[in-house]
Amino acid sequence: MADLKVLGISGSLRKASLNSAALRACGGLMPAGMGLTIFGGLGDLPLYNQDMMDAGIPEPVQRLRTAIADADGLLIASPEYNFSVSAALKNGIDWISRVPNQPIQDKPIAIFSASAGPLGGARVQYDLRRILGQLWGHVLPRPEVFIGSAPAKFDAQGELADEATRKFLADLLAGFKLWIPRMARK
Repeated sequence: MADLKVLGISGSLRKASLNSAALRACGGLMPAGMGLTIFGGLGDLPLYNQDMMDAGIPEPVQRLRTAIADADGLLIASPEYNFSVSAALKNGIDWISRVPNQPIQDKPIAIFSASAGPLGGARVQYDLRRILGQLWGHVLPRPEVFIGSAPAKFDAQGELADEATRKFLADLLAGFKLWIPRMARK
């Protein structure tokens, strides 16, 4: 089987983001036959504006659209901001939902979240499931991964050091490997 191309997107713009660190850790946890590329330009997107869209899709939006379209699956790591989705991630989704041949439709998607709080960003995941489902994205139903008390699970260099969390992410990725071709048959 050819390698499954997974595009990773972090909903955080912070340089020391734990969601981005966990996403990077996923690169080393991918099952055989899967590869991860992380999109690094979410902060380059202008705020969504229909007037700007009418004048022509901005180049950073085109890059995101192409990256999603070219991927077999989408892996989103998202912080929880005020019980919901970060502005940066929601802005990216809003842009992508409006481009011709919207690339989230029928795309297999896996999500996880990390937060300093004990719930690990659970509320953001339910909002993301609702938003992505409305765009006809196929979000992996389980396992759900909520990385609570996240600062304690990374070392001083920002590397994932908690073995239980590594296992949770590895299980998510193993399930995602099965989900991608299952959704492709739809």
